[in-house]
Amino acid sequence: MAKLKIAVLGATGMVGQRFIAGLQNHPYFELGVLAASERSVGKRYAEAAKWYIEGDIPKDVASMRVELIDKKVIRDYGIDLAFSAIPAEIAREVEGSFAQEIPVFSNTKTYRMDDDVPLMIPEINPGHFDLIKAQQKKRGWKGYIITNPNCTTVGFALPLKPIYDALGVDWVTLTSMQALSGAGYEGVPSMAIVDNIIPYIGGEEEKCELEPLKILGSISAGKVKNADFKVIASCNRVAVLDGHMISTVVGTKKDFTVEDVKEIFRKFKGEPQKMKLPTAPDPAIIVRDEDDRPQPRRDRNAGGGMAVTVGRIMKKQERVLRFTSLSHNTIRGAAGASILNAELAYKKKLL
Repeated sequence: MAKLKIAVLGATGMVGQRFIAGLQNHPYFELGVLAASERSVGKRYAEAAKWYIEGDIPKDVASMRVELIDKKVIRDYGIDLAFSAIPAEIAREVEGSFAQEIPVFSNTKTYRMDDDVPLMIPEINPGHFDLIKAQQKKRGWKGYIITNPNCTTVGFALPLKPIYDALGVDWVTLTSMQALSGAGYEGVPSMAIVDNIIPYIGGEEEKCELEPLKILGSISAGKVKNADFKVIASCNRVAVLDGHMISTVVGTKKDFTVEDVKEIFRKFKGEPQKMKLPTAPDPAIIVRDEDDRPQPRRDRNAGGGMAVTVGRIMKKQERVLRFTSLSHNTIRGAAGASILNAELAYKKKLL
């Protein structure tokens, strides 16, 4: 079967590079267009992009010509779907223009909280694909937009899902320790972060407090009815290159033992694992029993950067659970999340 042709929008940035790396030798998808801003247009990718991530630019990608982010590339190159890593301030217009014709899988925040747009972690809410028809009808699009959540949300929402199902959730508090790559290569000046922790990341706490409620919500009348619990988040930037660590405390509806929770995590499988999707980690949640794990340097690349590692699992009092989770913010929290959404859509014949 012929592979689907892909456009990567925002291809020269760090998340765009993660898309390129994640699509190398992919069984369903092949790169057709690398699109970026006007300053890169017409250049070979190797000339236009400073490669930020590990390894070298793939040879076949290095020689590709960078195109302007414009939906005319759909017809010019026979593009079947797009992955987007473009800035939020241009995403509503640009992603919407592409979605008029083809599916768009977006890592950008712009459409995440729109009522008719799925905000997906495919292990948690694959049923939210049902919003596609309502979205197309409302907006008059042939294509559609699927979003993945903020890079921090993924790291605690994924382990929260089996707890939510098995024990119920009354409330959640979390403290994040977020890697520098989440802000982009030039996002945090070195003089600001060396010997320092910054206890503020613009808009991050609000995303962490709202997004999981939509992700764990149910579909009603073509919209998402949010899950009914409260999340309180404190987000911090720390001097780590990759890997967001989150300390989460959960008030559960049912009581538990620590061994109960470990077993709940270990048994968890979502549709991507059951379908053995190419990018799906198995297990999706890795449980560490050591007192000092997870750690970013040792655990961020677990499952090819797509698994969430959980440790420090404790019962603090009756129906109060604490755990620490670690996920790779630019793979599982960004490009890899979008690719996994697209793989599930492919298997469900939505592409």
